[in-house]
Amino acid sequence: MNDHKQSIINSLKQSHLFTSLTDNQIDRICNHCKIIKLKEGQRLFSQGDDVNYFYMVHSGKLKLYRVSPDGQEKIIEIIKSGEVFAEALMFMDHPHYPVNASALTQTDLIAIHTKTFKDMLSGSVDTCMKLLGDMSFRLHQLINEIDTLTLHSGTCRIASYLLHNMPEDKESYELDIPKSVIAARLSVKPETFSRITRRLRDKGVLSIDGNIITIHNRNALKELSIV
Repeated sequence: MNDHKQSIINSLKQSHLFTSLTDNQIDRICNHCKIIKLKEGQRLFSQGDDVNYFYMVHSGKLKLYRVSPDGQEKIIEIIKSGEVFAEALMFMDHPHYPVNASALTQTDLIAIHTKTFKDMLSGSVDTCMKLLGDMSFRLHQLINEIDTLTLHSGTCRIASYLLHNMPEDKESYELDIPKSVIAARLSVKPETFSRITRRLRDKGVLSIDGNIITIHNRNALKELSIV
Protein backbone atom coordinates (compact mmCIF):
# COMPACT_ATOMS: atom_id res chain seq x y z
CA MET A 1 0.00 0.00 0.00
CA ASN A 2 1.42 3.41 -0.93
CA ASP A 3 1.82 6.27 1.56
CA HIS A 4 -0.88 8.36 -0.14
CA LYS A 5 -3.55 5.70 0.32
CA GLN A 6 -2.45 4.89 3.87
CA SER A 7 -2.73 8.57 4.78
CA ILE A 8 -6.34 8.62 3.56
CA ILE A 9 -7.16 5.44 5.51
CA ASN A 10 -5.64 6.83 8.71
CA SER A 11 -7.63 10.06 8.38
CA LEU A 12 -10.94 8.33 7.65
CA LYS A 13 -10.57 6.07 10.67
CA GLN A 14 -10.43 9.16 12.89
CA SER A 15 -14.04 10.02 11.98
CA HIS A 16 -16.90 8.29 13.81
CA LEU A 17 -18.66 7.95 10.46
CA PHE A 18 -16.12 5.38 9.26
CA THR A 19 -15.20 3.55 12.47
CA SER A 20 -17.67 0.69 11.93
CA LEU A 21 -16.43 -0.11 8.42
CA THR A 22 -14.36 -3.20 7.74
CA ASP A 23 -10.86 -2.92 6.31
CA ASN A 24 -12.20 -4.12 2.95
CA GLN A 25 -14.89 -1.44 2.95
CA ILE A 26 -12.38 1.27 3.88
CA ASP A 27 -10.07 0.03 1.13
CA ARG A 28 -12.91 0.15 -1.39
CA ILE A 29 -13.77 3.73 -0.44
CA CYS A 30 -10.13 4.80 -0.60
CA ASN A 31 -9.85 3.55 -4.16
CA HIS A 32 -12.39 6.24 -5.10
CA CYS A 33 -11.13 9.03 -2.81
CA LYS A 34 -8.86 11.90 -3.66
CA ILE A 35 -6.96 14.56 -1.73
CA ILE A 36 -7.81 18.17 -2.55
CA LYS A 37 -5.55 21.03 -1.46
CA LEU A 38 -7.03 24.52 -1.32
CA LYS A 39 -5.32 27.85 -0.80
CA GLU A 40 -6.89 30.45 1.48
CA GLY A 41 -9.94 31.89 -0.29
CA GLN A 42 -10.04 29.17 -2.97
CA ARG A 43 -13.47 27.78 -3.75
CA LEU A 44 -14.19 24.05 -3.48
CA PHE A 45 -17.62 24.09 -5.13
CA SER A 46 -20.37 26.53 -6.01
CA GLN A 47 -24.07 26.49 -5.28
CA GLY A 48 -25.80 24.44 -8.01
CA ASP A 49 -22.78 22.27 -8.90
CA ASP A 50 -23.46 18.55 -9.34
CA VAL A 51 -22.70 16.41 -6.28
CA ASN A 52 -20.16 13.65 -6.92
CA TYR A 53 -18.27 13.79 -3.61
CA PHE A 54 -18.75 14.57 0.03
CA TYR A 55 -15.80 15.69 2.11
CA MET A 56 -13.77 15.34 5.27
CA VAL A 57 -11.49 18.18 6.36
CA HIS A 58 -8.03 16.75 7.01
CA SER A 59 -6.53 20.10 8.05
CA GLY A 60 -7.57 23.73 7.89
CA LYS A 61 -11.02 25.35 7.84
CA LEU A 62 -13.61 26.27 5.25
CA LYS A 63 -16.93 28.04 5.15
CA LEU A 64 -20.26 27.01 3.67
CA TYR A 65 -22.18 30.06 2.55
CA ARG A 66 -24.80 31.55 0.26
CA VAL A 67 -24.91 34.96 -1.38
CA SER A 68 -28.07 37.06 -1.36
CA PRO A 69 -29.31 38.85 -4.51
CA ASP A 70 -27.79 42.09 -3.18
CA GLY A 71 -24.39 40.41 -2.82
CA GLN A 72 -24.43 39.91 0.95
CA GLU A 73 -22.72 36.75 2.15
CA LYS A 74 -24.44 34.52 4.73
CA ILE A 75 -22.19 31.90 6.31
CA ILE A 76 -24.17 28.75 6.99
CA GLU A 77 -21.46 26.76 8.73
CA ILE A 78 -17.73 26.76 9.46
CA ILE A 79 -16.17 23.32 8.96
CA LYS A 80 -13.03 22.44 10.91
CA SER A 81 -10.42 19.69 10.89
CA GLY A 82 -11.87 16.19 11.31
CA GLU A 83 -15.41 17.19 10.34
CA VAL A 84 -17.42 15.68 7.47
CA PHE A 85 -19.85 17.70 5.32
CA ALA A 86 -22.23 17.32 2.35
CA GLU A 87 -22.74 13.62 3.15
CA ALA A 88 -26.56 13.84 3.29
CA LEU A 89 -26.73 14.94 -0.35
CA MET A 90 -25.89 11.44 -1.57
CA PHE A 91 -29.48 10.36 -0.81
CA MET A 92 -31.04 12.89 -3.19
CA ASP A 93 -31.86 12.18 -6.82
CA HIS A 94 -29.66 14.31 -9.10
CA PRO A 95 -28.30 16.33 -6.16
CA HIS A 96 -26.73 19.76 -6.39
CA TYR A 97 -24.78 21.57 -3.71
CA PRO A 98 -27.16 24.05 -2.02
CA VAL A 99 -24.32 26.31 -0.87
CA ASN A 100 -20.85 27.52 -1.86
CA ALA A 101 -17.73 26.22 -0.09
CA SER A 102 -14.45 28.16 0.17
CA ALA A 103 -11.29 27.72 2.25
CA LEU A 104 -10.77 30.10 5.17
CA THR A 105 -7.16 28.96 5.51
CA GLN A 106 -4.91 26.62 3.58
CA THR A 107 -7.02 23.47 3.70
CA ASP A 108 -6.55 19.80 2.82
CA LEU A 109 -9.66 17.71 2.20
CA ILE A 110 -10.47 14.09 1.50
CA ALA A 111 -13.12 13.85 -1.23
CA ILE A 112 -15.21 10.68 -0.83
CA HIS A 113 -17.07 9.41 -3.89
CA THR A 114 -20.78 9.51 -3.04
CA LYS A 115 -21.95 6.63 -5.24
CA THR A 116 -19.24 4.29 -3.95
CA PHE A 117 -20.05 5.13 -0.34
CA LYS A 118 -23.82 4.84 -0.89
CA ASP A 119 -23.42 1.42 -2.54
CA MET A 120 -21.26 0.28 0.36
CA LEU A 121 -23.82 1.33 2.99
CA SER A 122 -26.03 -1.67 2.16
CA GLY A 123 -23.41 -3.89 3.80
CA SER A 124 -22.95 -1.84 6.97
CA VAL A 125 -26.01 -1.30 9.18
CA ASP A 126 -23.86 0.29 11.91
CA THR A 127 -22.61 2.94 9.51
CA CYS A 128 -26.17 3.63 8.30
CA MET A 129 -27.24 4.24 11.90
CA LYS A 130 -24.26 6.52 12.57
CA LEU A 131 -25.02 8.47 9.41
CA LEU A 132 -28.66 8.89 10.45
CA GLY A 133 -27.54 10.03 13.88
CA ASP A 134 -25.12 12.50 12.35
CA MET A 135 -27.78 13.97 10.07
CA SER A 136 -30.27 14.16 12.95
CA PHE A 137 -27.71 16.04 15.05
CA ARG A 138 -27.09 18.50 12.21
CA LEU A 139 -30.85 19.05 11.84
CA HIS A 140 -31.17 19.90 15.53
CA GLN A 141 -28.21 22.27 15.20
CA LEU A 142 -29.92 24.09 12.32
CA ILE A 143 -33.19 24.35 14.26
CA ASN A 144 -31.33 25.76 17.25
CA GLU A 145 -29.54 28.23 14.98
CA ILE A 146 -32.86 29.45 13.53
CA ASP A 147 -34.10 30.03 17.10
CA THR A 148 -30.86 31.83 17.97
CA LEU A 149 -30.95 34.12 14.94
CA THR A 150 -34.64 34.99 15.25
CA LEU A 151 -35.16 35.14 19.01
CA HIS A 152 -31.91 36.62 20.37
CA SER A 153 -30.09 39.93 19.98
CA GLY A 154 -26.73 40.45 18.32
CA THR A 155 -25.14 41.00 21.75
CA CYS A 156 -26.58 37.71 22.96
CA ARG A 157 -25.27 35.83 19.90
CA ILE A 158 -21.79 37.32 20.17
CA ALA A 159 -21.56 36.65 23.91
CA SER A 160 -22.64 33.06 23.33
CA TYR A 161 -20.08 32.55 20.57
CA LEU A 162 -17.23 33.94 22.68
CA LEU A 163 -18.22 31.79 25.65
CA HIS A 164 -18.62 28.65 23.53
CA ASN A 165 -15.08 29.01 22.20
CA MET A 166 -13.55 30.00 25.55
CA PRO A 167 -11.46 27.26 27.22
CA GLU A 168 -12.75 26.47 30.72
CA ASP A 169 -9.30 26.77 32.28
CA LYS A 170 -8.14 29.96 30.55
CA GLU A 171 -9.08 33.62 30.52
CA SER A 172 -7.57 34.40 27.10
CA TYR A 173 -7.66 32.70 23.72
CA GLU A 174 -7.00 33.50 20.10
CA LEU A 175 -9.79 33.77 17.54
CA ASP A 176 -8.91 31.25 14.84
CA ILE A 177 -10.95 32.91 12.08
CA PRO A 178 -11.27 36.59 11.05
CA LYS A 179 -13.75 38.76 12.96
CA SER A 180 -15.56 39.55 9.70
CA VAL A 181 -16.22 35.83 9.19
CA ILE A 182 -17.47 35.46 12.77
CA ALA A 183 -19.78 38.42 12.22
CA ALA A 184 -21.19 36.87 9.04
CA ARG A 185 -21.66 33.55 10.83
CA LEU A 186 -23.65 35.32 13.56
CA SER A 187 -25.68 37.35 11.04
CA VAL A 188 -24.38 40.72 12.21
CA LYS A 189 -22.46 43.31 10.24
CA PRO A 190 -18.71 43.66 10.97
CA GLU A 191 -19.27 47.18 12.32
CA THR A 192 -22.00 45.83 14.61
CA PHE A 193 -19.63 43.13 15.89
CA SER A 194 -17.00 45.79 16.60
CA ARG A 195 -19.51 48.10 18.31
CA ILE A 196 -20.82 45.34 20.58
CA THR A 197 -17.35 44.12 21.57
CA ARG A 198 -16.31 47.73 22.30
CA ARG A 199 -19.35 48.10 24.53
CA LEU A 200 -18.41 44.89 26.37
CA ARG A 201 -14.87 46.20 26.72
CA ASP A 202 -16.09 49.52 28.15
CA LYS A 203 -18.13 47.58 30.73
CA GLY A 204 -15.04 45.63 31.75
CA VAL A 205 -16.43 42.30 30.53
CA LEU A 206 -13.67 41.59 28.04
CA SER A 207 -10.79 43.07 26.08
CA ILE A 208 -9.49 42.43 22.58
CA ASP A 209 -5.90 42.77 21.44
CA GLY A 210 -5.74 41.88 17.76
CA ASN A 211 -7.20 38.36 17.65
CA ILE A 212 -6.64 37.69 21.37
CA ILE A 213 -9.83 37.72 23.46
CA THR A 214 -9.52 38.07 27.23
CA ILE A 215 -12.61 37.51 29.36
CA HIS A 216 -12.47 39.56 32.56
CA ASN A 217 -15.97 38.75 33.81
CA ARG A 218 -17.22 35.36 32.67
CA ASN A 219 -20.42 35.58 34.75
CA ALA A 220 -21.37 38.90 33.16
CA LEU A 221 -20.83 37.38 29.70
CA LYS A 222 -22.98 34.38 30.67
CA GLU A 223 -25.80 36.70 31.70
CA LEU A 224 -25.75 38.23 28.23
CA SER A 225 -25.56 34.89 26.42
CA ILE A 226 -28.08 32.21 25.54
CA VAL A 227 -28.53 30.03 28.62
